[in-house]
Amino acid sequence: MPKPEHAEVPALTPEKLAPLREKLRGALCFPGEPGYEQARTLWNAMIDKHPGAVVRAAGAADVMRAVDFARDHDVLLSVRGGGHNVAGNAVCEGGLMIDLTPMKSVRIDPVRRTARVEPGVTLGEFDREAQAFGLATPLGINSTTGVAGLTLGGGFGWTSRKLGLTIDNLLSADVVTADGKLLHASEEENADLFWALRGGGGNFGVVTSFEFRLHPLGPMVLAGLVVHPFSRAKELLAGFRSFTATAPDELTAWVVMRKAPPLPFLPPEVHGKEILVFAACYVGDAEEGLKALAPLRALGQPIADVIGPAPFVAWQTALDPLLTPGARNYWKSHDLRELGDAAIDVLLDSVRRLPSPECEVFIGTLGGAIGRVPADATAYSRRDVRLFVNVHTRWTDRTQDAECIRWARSLFAALTPYATGGVYVNFMPEDEAQRVQGAYGSNWERLAKVKAKYDPGNLFRLNQNIRPAS
Repeated sequence: MPKPEHAEVPALTPEKLAPLREKLRGALCFPGEPGYEQARTLWNAMIDKHPGAVVRAAGAADVMRAVDFARDHDVLLSVRGGGHNVAGNAVCEGGLMIDLTPMKSVRIDPVRRTARVEPGVTLGEFDREAQAFGLATPLGINSTTGVAGLTLGGGFGWTSRKLGLTIDNLLSADVVTADGKLLHASEEENADLFWALRGGGGNFGVVTSFEFRLHPLGPMVLAGLVVHPFSRAKELLAGFRSFTATAPDELTAWVVMRKAPPLPFLPPEVHGKEILVFAACYVGDAEEGLKALAPLRALGQPIADVIGPAPFVAWQTALDPLLTPGARNYWKSHDLRELGDAAIDVLLDSVRRLPSPECEVFIGTLGGAIGRVPADATAYSRRDVRLFVNVHTRWTDRTQDAECIRWARSLFAALTPYATGGVYVNFMPEDEAQRVQGAYGSNWERLAKVKAKYDPGNLFRLNQNIRPAS
């Protein structure tokens, strides 16, 4: 029988875990021991859970033994990759946590143009290794994000319109399933599991190794920011809507609306005032990129335009200062049918009422190569989505929790009439279990059947959970 998501957790003691500890190559740590606080501390400071014990895995064998222990002793299990997911499911309260962050190997094969990546690797670490050979695979927009969680949810960023989702470039994966076995999943082997891993999150096991396809890219790209006064936001968003409708696949442009941080290229009188920012990246010939970006750069009268040639590795870290660990975070997200005038009015009204200086609203563009893959080819089904909004609520003072969460939920509710009902699983907070089925759309029933095959007891349930089919 599948376990409920919040079942009672048996107490873990050193005596009970002694047999497991003796078998591990990595470390097993309890509260107060070295490594414990490091493992349980996540990017989102709202998450403050205390596992009964942590296995700091050194390899697949450690993961297999930890999974066996959790299953055989009916222990709540959580799995940490990069620890960047806003929902905080990487840490359990009182149960056993598998910490994959010590597993940091990245092996690039420049001849075959493939990469073998372990689950503790971050985007920045992967990028630096691949770019040493002028290669890359599509990843996200924040270098401290973990490769594992990003991939399992789908994965998109600056190069996805040209090269597809992260999962579209996944060639195979090694997975420890709920029975403690290590399986190889690819199009040729355990194909149903491979299908489910590509977008189905951590529901089907613990991936201990990813194999990715690499593409020639960089080392330089054409990228940067165009910053505008918020007073012109409505006409700018209308222009952005027209611009993105015909943009080539090589070009990705997003919008960020927030209060201006003290960036060196912004005049001091702008700091702390609401701004609208176009963030853009062109992966292709620089001259063609300048032509493609010209209409976007011609909109309005910007405060600053810092688009130019940049090392791809550096551009991948450009938004890191806005997403540093240690702040309190709560996200709400919608896939939009279109960026119509009414939806724009809702967004602008909310940005005028930002509850903290670090809150921001992202408007992201998808499409291109992402949309040319059939919706049922992978677990990720949102192939027709061209626009999404991520309400990124961020603050540091815990006394603002209620105010900030209320603001995010209010904006989310006001945007609902203009949304498709779908959502990207990697953007979902912990309190959105009712949206999981909508995130997978027509793939839901197939996912539930694969879940029943590989995890019939729902051992892997601390995630955006897919319950096994009965």
